[in-house]
Amino acid sequence: MDLLRHLRIFVVVADELNFGRAADRLGMAQPPLSRAVRRLEDELGSELFDRSRRQVQLTPAGSVLLDQARDLLAREERTRALVRRAHDGDLGTLRAGVPPDTSAAVLGALIAECRERALRIDLQELTTDEQLRLLASGGLDVGLVQQPADVGGLELGPEVRLDLGVVLPRTSPLARLPEVALADLAGQDLVLVPRASAPGWYDTTLDICRAAGFVPRRVRQARNPEFLIGLVTAGHGVAFDQGPVARKEPRVVWRPLAGRPLAQRIRAAWPGQSPHRAAAEFAAVAADVLARDRTPALGAVAPAAGTPAGESPAGDGPRPWSVVFG
Repeated sequence: MDLLRHLRIFVVVADELNFGRAADRLGMAQPPLSRAVRRLEDELGSELFDRSRRQVQLTPAGSVLLDQARDLLAREERTRALVRRAHDGDLGTLRAGVPPDTSAAVLGALIAECRERALRIDLQELTTDEQLRLLASGGLDVGLVQQPADVGGLELGPEVRLDLGVVLPRTSPLARLPEVALADLAGQDLVLVPRASAPGWYDTTLDICRAAGFVPRRVRQARNPEFLIGLVTAGHGVAFDQGPVARKEPRVVWRPLAGRPLAQRIRAAWPGQSPHRAAAEFAAVAADVLARDRTPALGAVAPAAGTPAGESPAGDGPRPWSVVFG
């Protein structure tokens, strides 16, 4: 029996929970699909689907197999990709994903450090969701992903935490405060990266805002950091940012959040099975570069009321990074 073929059929049926739709997706007739599932069940000695109800459901054994099958098929695809790269003589280059909002300073330092260590890298601008898909399929060797995220089956490097502040129109009354509480933002629209880019981070951010008393009237989406700042400039909401992008736009101000409730948590992730030999080294280099990046967020900040000329309000110093190992 071709186990991998039968597992692919099983996964599609498990996704659809409908033999007809699964057959359509696979481009095959339903009878041979049903026979393939029955043969897999016979091979494993357990029913995988409960067919006694109107809608097909996975049995407990089927649920266990589904996780294992996805992992096995992902490893098979990655192994094939690695072999193809070795055949093409390209195995020495590390394909690394970085978030779209990575600053030029961080990219420059990361490239310089890798060059110093003789690491050949191919950097690709990818969202967390895109990176996870490519890591599973073998299209990427290592990625810098935003937490929380589903990183099952992946090895993880040091976690880097970056506290976020809020970007406000310069005309906002809140711009006169040295720092802003989330509850102070009540009634405002909020600009966030699309949920599909980093679902875990998106949902966690909104949960923290709501728990603190900030329920956005509307959530607008902006994948590009410049577009995000542009929406704030136009009065279409507030946004959360690390600081460097906001300081380029004189019509907005950046303020730290009271209590530092929001942060970007970034970790390098790479496949636990058949990893690229340089993935772990890249993870350590990236964490070190991010931890050293303390670009001041002063350029877009207007002094708060009562702040002497030439001094910045409290909290406008270097962006606080911390690195957590483990």
